[in-house]
Amino acid sequence: MANVWIGLGSNLENPVKQVSDALIELANLPNTRLLKASNLWQSKPFGPQDQPDFINAVAEITTTLEPLALLTQLQTLEALHQRKRERHWGPRTLDLDILLYDTLVLTDEKLTLPHPGIAQRAFVLCPLAELNENLLIPSLGTVKQLIQQLGKEASSQVLPLEAKATTSF
Repeated sequence: MANVWIGLGSNLENPVKQVSDALIELANLPNTRLLKASNLWQSKPFGPQDQPDFINAVAEITTTLEPLALLTQLQTLEALHQRKRERHWGPRTLDLDILLYDTLVLTDEKLTLPHPGIAQRAFVLCPLAELNENLLIPSLGTVKQLIQQLGKEASSQVLPLEAKATTSF
């Protein structure tokens, strides 16, 4: 079983519900178990600013699915949520990203691990820190160190939501 961290995000069609439903769906993937999920966080869009704020979370799962098979399952879930890829970093109903797959370092045309840009994205690092601030990102450092490197201004762009995912796993 591999330990995997998944980033979740949405800024369309009731984002809180989109992310909460996706957490349930992650728990139901084949050969996969949801271990824990962060609270929900609100963030400004990464990229074009002419879109609604995002709701983000991170989930920790264990799975026997290989990385590319897991990616296919995640893309299937995105399609179930009517995800459309119309513009790079544009609005979306659901975005599911493999952030880390154990300590695997992989560069493939379909998947790069750890997720590229993880060190610059407070909307990923803050919920990840909630689960494990001492988690080591291969070749980059711990989640806590990466947040410190971003600085207070970047971290202040991501705020925890009062409403928490109400699903129990």
